Amino acid sequence: MAQAISPPEVIDGDPSGRRGGYSSDAAGLGRLRAGAFVAPALLLIAAFLVFPALWVLYLGLTNYRLTGAAAAEPQFVGLDNFLDAVANPTFWNSTWLTLQFVLGSAVIGQVVLGFTIAWVLRDRRGPLKRLVEGLVILAWILPSAVVSFLWVALLDRDGGTLNALLGIPGFAWLLDHPMLSIIIFNTWRGTAFSMMLYGAALGNVPPSHLESARLAGASGWQQLRDVVFPHIRGHILTNLLLISLWTFNDFSPFLLTAGGPDGRSEVLAVHVYKVALQSGELGYGAAVSTIILLINLVVAVFYLRLLRSKK
Repeated sequence: MAQAISPPEVIDGDPSGRRGGYSSDAAGLGRLRAGAFVAPALLLIAAFLVFPALWVLYLGLTNYRLTGAAAAEPQFVGLDNFLDAVANPTFWNSTWLTLQFVLGSAVIGQVVLGFTIAWVLRDRRGPLKRLVEGLVILAWILPSAVVSFLWVALLDRDGGTLNALLGIPGFAWLLDHPMLSIIIFNTWRGTAFSMMLYGAALGNVPPSHLESARLAGASGWQQLRDVVFPHIRGHILTNLLLISLWTFNDFSPFLLTAGGPDGRSEVLAVHVYKVALQSGELGYGAAVSTIILLINLVVAVFYLRLLRSKK
């Protein structure tokens, strides 16, 4: 009688009888290839982000200066620089001014103005839309030095264009209202990003939902609140995160007011520049920079938790 031939043994779903040796080798090779592609990016991040951050942290723990004996042989001082910064009224004044700068120009100015422009232009076509978008984007892509020079000429007390248009010669905008001046400047400068982001986000709102809301008698504000904002919630939080961090670390106000007069526009970025480079206290400046980094991390974590939370 013929002997029955048994089917090949199946081990772990592999009819060849091997315990996934080939698949494991292929997976390992794939991970190596992926690591090789990612390695250059990781090296760049380490060289330009991780190492400078660690170096700044190290400098913040020393009394390093640009000149003098501390420049040749810096001494380790531990947390003294951080304690000095926390006890310094100028640091807290700069922190308060930075908060005003971020809330005024980023959270309120750029978000509101950027969304308003995107909402008004959402259904428009033709040269008017292209002209408005081009002018807004032009303010964003011009170099900071060029834009700052134009705004100094605009707000100049004696021959400024704004005073000539308003008929109030001799009004010193940058001296009497420095914080308002840099808030309006930064709002005008950075609105383009919010406008483009919200313009793309509004394209994802189903027109049928807006039409249904209009047929139900919803007002314009109710349509925004109940239809538009729920659809673009993630875009709003992402925009707030990015422009808040950018504005918090923005150095452009220095080009307009140099932190003055009397420190009334000395935001944290300008404060670090003054103490680290003008006064030569690199150790203290590095400590303040580390505190700014920690504040940025707290703000980023706050926004990310909001972004991941349920609606």
